[in-house]
Amino acid sequence: MQFHIPYELYKDRHPTKSAALYHALRDSMVKGTLPVRTRLPSTRALAEMYGLSRGTVNQVYEMLASEGYLSCETGRGTFTAYDAGLSVAAERDEPQFRLSAWAARLEEAGKPAAAPERPHQAAAASAAPDVRRHDSGNRPGGREAAGDKPASSESTSRKDFAPLHNGEPRLVDFRAGWPDFRSFPHEEWNRLMYAQVRKLGSAPPDELMTAQGYWPLRESIARYLRRSRGIAVQPEQIAVGGGSMQAIALLAQLLLNPGDAAVMERPGFAGIRRAVLAAGGRPIWAEVDDAGIVPAAWDARLLFVTPARQFPTGAVLSLERRLALLRWAAEREAVIVEDDYDSEFRHRGRSLEPLKTLDGDGRVIYIGSFTKTLPPAFRIGYAVLPHGLISPFAQAQALYEPYPVNPLEQRALAAFMAAGSYERHLRRMKRLYSRKFDALRRLLHGELSGLFDWVESDAGLHLFGWWKHSEQRYASFKQACAEAGVRWSETQPVAAAAGRLRIGAYFHFAALTEEEMALGVGRMRACIGR
Repeated sequence: MQFHIPYELYKDRHPTKSAALYHALRDSMVKGTLPVRTRLPSTRALAEMYGLSRGTVNQVYEMLASEGYLSCETGRGTFTAYDAGLSVAAERDEPQFRLSAWAARLEEAGKPAAAPERPHQAAAASAAPDVRRHDSGNRPGGREAAGDKPASSESTSRKDFAPLHNGEPRLVDFRAGWPDFRSFPHEEWNRLMYAQVRKLGSAPPDELMTAQGYWPLRESIARYLRRSRGIAVQPEQIAVGGGSMQAIALLAQLLLNPGDAAVMERPGFAGIRRAVLAAGGRPIWAEVDDAGIVPAAWDARLLFVTPARQFPTGAVLSLERRLALLRWAAEREAVIVEDDYDSEFRHRGRSLEPLKTLDGDGRVIYIGSFTKTLPPAFRIGYAVLPHGLISPFAQAQALYEPYPVNPLEQRALAAFMAAGSYERHLRRMKRLYSRKFDALRRLLHGELSGLFDWVESDAGLHLFGWWKHSEQRYASFKQACAEAGVRWSETQPVAAAAGRLRIGAYFHFAALTEEEMALGVGRMRACIGR
């Protein structure tokens, strides 16, 4: 069961674990993060999630039930009983955002003409936020770090994947960032797709002309985020698009004028750098260590960050640093774009709250994607927007594509989520990926720790390490491994102590079998010293 409350934040505010749990649960209900009739985990399950005793959880459930916040139904479970509605977040005062000149021109261009020749296109271009309730990377599905070479710089043909005469694959490719779609429930998905094909022809016109996406999908995403991420969000705050990269590019255009500074992690996702530069922005590179981005007094009003799992190192940003980023944003009247690219798959430990759940000022934009959980052909991502950015973002979406992207897949995904099938799929994949994560971690630590300093990680679909030796030795080792049929992703060298440069390497494992991972690491081991 996907479930999240900001317990870690409350633990620092209250003297006892029971008080922290009580207030985290109660406040989540009052804020609307846990809507009425949400089924809570069992006392045993919740105790395991947050490292508590079962007696503590029992005590808190009893207190909340006695105050009317919970209802305990014999044989069914424990449910929230407090009805906050979905108006709480909308009533909160949110900042006015400083938009780019491009955004201002876009708003002016979107105003209807006196007598448009094609009224239906004028309506699409205006893209007023739809609140009516009617019925990147360098490899496919992967990411490249800033400075990485794009896939086209290295030729990979079908023969690279053809088996050798002894049955081994010719290429073991740790660059492949797509999911293991061999375990995807294809039959169920195909049934949903066929059902939506029959329904799409009778869809109302306003649904087909809403650039922000299919309303039932936005509702399903909102429910999922409230339950699994603890984010209090309304469906109209969600804009669905063709992957997270689309949202990043649109936000750069909306928030940056030529010459404006934008803070980015180094190493970090190269797509963010390209989006900022294309908008005329000026990069400010933020230091990253083994605990994630290092907060500083940046002279900027826009920050892109990956706090749940820094890309590509995998470091999890501490609560103290998260709060420091939010203080910086409030002081600078800045916007933080939180890119949560693959934290659905946590293999051990507990996740910290997303920045968005801690955002009292409405300055965080949360970006999510289904790229890591659905087959790679389905490019669907979304942004959770503060209320002041809903209309500008909708206008930007409608400029490039006045109709919703992938409408058939959006409808099928909405049905998939509404039936509970998406979260069942996540649970299956988490078990599979956790086994692969543990297997690759053992292999890398056991065979290649003399070459790399591995960054500790407990989530995601790749592992990261810093090269220990010289650039020349790295180049020789990489060449030897390529000749042996093993490839991986790497970062652009970054400055380190004593004038040295550090090279980072990261190894995707989702698409590989445990046998292929063992074969690849074995080949790499054999290349040491060559």
